[in-house]
Amino acid sequence: MVEAIVFLPLVGALIAGLLGHKIGDRASEIITSSLLVISAILSWIIFFPIAFGNGAEEVIKVEIMRWIEVGDLDLRWVLRVDSLTAVMLVVVSSVSSLVHIYSIGYMADDPSRSRFFAYLSLFTFAMLMLVTADNLLQLFFGWEGVGLASYLLIGFWYKRPSANAAAIKAFIVNRVGDFGFALGIFATFVLLGSIDIDMAFSAIEGAKNISISFLGAELNALTLAALLLFMGAMGKSAQFLLHTWLPDAMEGPTPVSALIHAATMVTAGVFMVARLSPIFDASTFAMSVVLVVGAITAFFAATIGLVQNDIKRVIAYSTCSQLGYMFVALGAGAYSAGIYHLFTHAFFKALLFLGAGSVIHAMHHEQDMRKMGGLRKKIPITYIMMIIGTLALTGVGIPGTSFGFAGFFSKDSIIEAAYAVGGPLGNFAFWSLVLAALFTSFYSWRLIHMTFHGSTRAEQHNYEKAHESPNIMLVPLYFLAIGSIFAGVLFYDQFFGKEKYIEAFFANSIIIVGHIIEAAHNAPTWVKWSATFAMLLGFVSAYWMYILQPSLPARLAKAMPIPYQFLLNKWYFDELYDVIFVKPTIRLGNFLWKKMDDKLIDNMIIEGLGRKVQLVTAKFVKLQSGYLYHYAFAMLIGIAALLTWEVVAGGLL
Repeated sequence: MVEAIVFLPLVGALIAGLLGHKIGDRASEIITSSLLVISAILSWIIFFPIAFGNGAEEVIKVEIMRWIEVGDLDLRWVLRVDSLTAVMLVVVSSVSSLVHIYSIGYMADDPSRSRFFAYLSLFTFAMLMLVTADNLLQLFFGWEGVGLASYLLIGFWYKRPSANAAAIKAFIVNRVGDFGFALGIFATFVLLGSIDIDMAFSAIEGAKNISISFLGAELNALTLAALLLFMGAMGKSAQFLLHTWLPDAMEGPTPVSALIHAATMVTAGVFMVARLSPIFDASTFAMSVVLVVGAITAFFAATIGLVQNDIKRVIAYSTCSQLGYMFVALGAGAYSAGIYHLFTHAFFKALLFLGAGSVIHAMHHEQDMRKMGGLRKKIPITYIMMIIGTLALTGVGIPGTSFGFAGFFSKDSIIEAAYAVGGPLGNFAFWSLVLAALFTSFYSWRLIHMTFHGSTRAEQHNYEKAHESPNIMLVPLYFLAIGSIFAGVLFYDQFFGKEKYIEAFFANSIIIVGHIIEAAHNAPTWVKWSATFAMLLGFVSAYWMYILQPSLPARLAKAMPIPYQFLLNKWYFDELYDVIFVKPTIRLGNFLWKKMDDKLIDNMIIEGLGRKVQLVTAKFVKLQSGYLYHYAFAMLIGIAALLTWEVVAGGLL
């Protein structure tokens, strides 16, 4: 069954990619989507007994083949299934199958649909390989696979320069993180003697006190390995400093955005840190770094989302911010809470992206919210779906009760866990997340108001022809809406309920830090209500500014141009990196090209010295006449010259 879940998407990718021009676009769509639906159904069949039974009592390992055997390195290609894997299988295959079905309608007019569906299925296969990895090299294979597939999908419309630039940017920024991740894998092998997950974990206790010297400083080896591994997570999951690729990834088709942001690439870093929780848990410093980076990311990405006007970019920065929440949970030691938010986030974020795609489809590919408005009556079903997604994202619910949308339970559990950490770092993370919750509510309802409410600002032609999406696009939204409503409350016990339920569910999977979970549950009432108050304040502010006083945002932007431009330009990270990295690299490249290649190599060596060597050799070539007596005469001349040299030198006297 596990083999089918993983390899069915690969089969679909190969059929659509290699035979799509023969079987046609429609057949490619049906085959790839059907195989993904089968994979999703099988994933749920594996997940339900684990979730509502006694958890994964033992790790299931399915050996595919013997892979690498070099010295002490003996790796098998093994599919590993435990509780953490089961969660990821459900998330990846379910969202991907719905994205495939949605894409049948969204990409109906694209002439390269077979290629698109091949890339989607390849993306899914790579992610499934990543989450079923039993060793770090196998995980790295899936890790790089999703990187390749994201490059292909972001740049799918390769005739657009902006799409090509965005694909290259995503690829390069991720290579920075992946360089650290590769070094982390090397360090793990050297330090723990194996990159097999179970064998490496068993050697951690004996490696806790090992230190290494670096630039005159003594560093704990496990801490260094964990930080290098986390560097990979920062790139793949778009954390602060390595986040710049994520908003530009919106250049790909909207279904790609949903797949990247909800279920595949950006969740890979969260999964990896959770999978390697024993390594991270052995280093207090590394855990603190994860906590702080996550808190900064959650806050700063939420601030940028406040003023963005592209409907997809608002949701993209929301993803970046929510990933920060997940890393705060991991850094706090509440690994199950981080995976909980990953699980619920997949449903409501995919719903929001696909809902945005439905809006864009209705508005003839217009993405600027300033050119929308009044669409509630034109596309009522999409409007309802977007409302559900927004309620889930902003965390609408009543603390202390079982009423709440999916994001309410998972997000609040992380905020409570951050408070439970205590100390300066815990307080910093807690307040960063509460402020992020305020900003999230504001920009989410701002999106709803600017898109659906008030009088329309759209071009008359676009507005008059706006219509609801076909059922092939709406049905996936219904399923995602169900998950956005119920995924939080149904699985609360397994992820963040009593410790015994969490331990039963995540047995043999991740570390359960019991005192953090207990402290989070015992947080003061005001802590439990803090995110709800922040959500309500954000909702009221957005309603006041975009419904009651619609001229107020423009007046504020004009009155405070510096903060507005700072946020609108995304804290100027792109400009900063352009000055620090891009322009110096271009200057170096131009120097090596024009000075070194053209002048030195081409002019001085090839055209200069090389040309003279060619002229000399051309004259010597003329001596090669091919006549025997010429060669005999040359030999005699040579012998005579040698004899003369010896006589003159006194050698024969």
